[in-house]
Amino acid sequence: MYSRITGTGSYLPEKILTNLDLERIVDTSDEWIRTRTGITQRHIAAEDQVASDLALYACQNAMLAAGVTGKDIDLIIVATTTPDMIFPSTACILQNKLGIENCPAFDVQAVCSGFVYALATADMFVSSGKYRNALVVGTEIYSKILDWSDRNTCVLFGDGAGAVVLSRSDRPGILSTHLHASGSYSNILSAPGCISGGKVQGTPYISMEGNAVFKFAVKVLEEVVHEAVAENNLQSTDIDWLIPHQANIRIIQSTAKKLGLPMKKVVVAVDKHGNTSAASIPLALDIAVRDGRIQPDQLILMEGVGGGFTWGAVLLRW
Repeated sequence: MYSRITGTGSYLPEKILTNLDLERIVDTSDEWIRTRTGITQRHIAAEDQVASDLALYACQNAMLAAGVTGKDIDLIIVATTTPDMIFPSTACILQNKLGIENCPAFDVQAVCSGFVYALATADMFVSSGKYRNALVVGTEIYSKILDWSDRNTCVLFGDGAGAVVLSRSDRPGILSTHLHASGSYSNILSAPGCISGGKVQGTPYISMEGNAVFKFAVKVLEEVVHEAVAENNLQSTDIDWLIPHQANIRIIQSTAKKLGLPMKKVVVAVDKHGNTSAASIPLALDIAVRDGRIQPDQLILMEGVGGGFTWGAVLLRW
């Protein structure tokens, strides 16, 4: 018994914030952003939108693609760093908005590796025969935790959601999953604020040591790919499509070069979306599926790295 992705979906908020727009609100330039990150624009959620709203549209698109309805879904896992509220979970709120009753629903918090963690978790439930169809979602509204006067962080992130339906199958889909974490690096990428006595203590905004994050990301993203292909008696060059976390084009290019993969085998969406954290991988996957790049029987490697630090990969046959 195996699990396979049977449908993908995504959603991006209507508002687009370009690099030229950012020039008007912070000391930066279009050239500075593009040359260092590859980003030209990002989508920004409306004031009244929350993570479950974005997830709702992405899930509806994924379910339509998979040919299933709410009655067929028996598990919901949401990866998010920007939940609707402290509790209940965004997954429970999403479940209600989808009109789905009496199935387990919970959140996973692994920052930019969140979708990989969530998909690996869903695979365990589905491939074991416990559940038949799982909704796995990455949804983020990072615009709410950005300091818009900090040009080192506010230019990097965007809002969005991506989702897949993971279904039980009698033929292999997900071949292996690989998850890692090291809390000793937690101080170089964080949003360390917390609520106490009804007030925010510390800063609620993203704090990042860019150079340290870059070096760590390139190192572990290469290592986890080698780990995944070795476990399946493959080589990195056997991968048909690499779908990395969309953080920075230089990280993506450096990782591909170390793996010996041409950029034509890498799905890139960071230019139009920015870093959408847990949503970035399913967003890129949905784009590549819908434009026809991803074809049956191809080998897909999805990988992510995020604050924690967390990192991981999922190797699958389409």
